[in-house]
Parts: sequence; structure tokens; C-alpha cells
Amino acid sequence: MSDANSELITRFYQAFQRLDAEAMVACYSDDIVFSDPAFGTLRGRDAGDMWRMLTTRAKEFSLTFDNVCADDRGGSAHWVATYLFSQTGRIVVNDIHASFVIRDGKICQHHDVFDFWRWSRQALGTPGLLLGWTPFLHNKVHQQALKGLKAFQRG
Repeated sequence: MSDANSELITRFYQAFQRLDAEAMVACYSDDIVFSDPAFGTLRGRDAGDMWRMLTTRAKEFSLTFDNVCADDRGGSAHWVATYLFSQTGRIVVNDIHASFVIRDGKICQHHDVFDFWRWSRQALGTPGLLLGWTPFLHNKVHQQALKGLKAFQRG
């Protein structure tokens, strides 16, 4: 089972490397719960649409992943995404640790963790440097991320 779960996680990130959101979403259960510092918690279709939005809008994007580990219940991986943050035109290198819960051959929980202050310094420049550690900026980024997702979903 752990080999199958390791292969599932690997398949997810290989699809991400190709910016293939549909292949990524196919790795998720219908009741997926995703969370990260930018979007917060997303469930079901919202999680899939987040990947659709991000892969569609990706510019100057590359992704590496390693340390895929899995057991019968889930797994983890380390990944690094490099991309152009469109709102500021700044290049971001985001270093992320992911953990997964896997049920019936599908990812049912996916939690990404990264240093938000480090991300905000790269993405936002001086405002991120000065305010990236504050709940104010974190909440503002979260609201903007959700606003962008809702606009994407409306088409």
C-alpha cells in the first residue's frame, strides 16, 4: 500500500510539473480538504479549482519535488515552486512541505506548510518584509487569494 501511496503523491507532483491540473485533481477524492497559508482551508471543488487557476495562470514556472514518503494512511513530500508572482512581477521561490492523508487510493487531505514571511518578502517586496509577519498582511493575502479563486470560478 505504501508503494501505491508513494506513486500517487509522485503522480500528483509530476502532473503539477506539467501544469496539468486535471491530472492533479484526479489524484484527489471528491471530499478533499486542502490547506495552506495563502488560501486557508479549501474543500471539494474549491481545492481542485485552486489548482486549475494556478496552473492556468502560471508564468515562468518550474517545480521540483523530493523526499516522497508514504505509508498505508498517507504520506509527505517536499517541493519547491519557482514562479512569477503576477501581482508584483516578482520571482518567488517557495519551499513547501506537504502532508497527505490517503483513503481508497485518493488523497483526501492535503496540507502544505511554508514560511509565509519568507514568501511575502519575495512576492511583495518591502511591504512583505515589513508586514509579512503580521496577521494583517496574512489576512489580506488570504482574502485576495479567495477573491481570485471566486473570480476564476465565475469565469
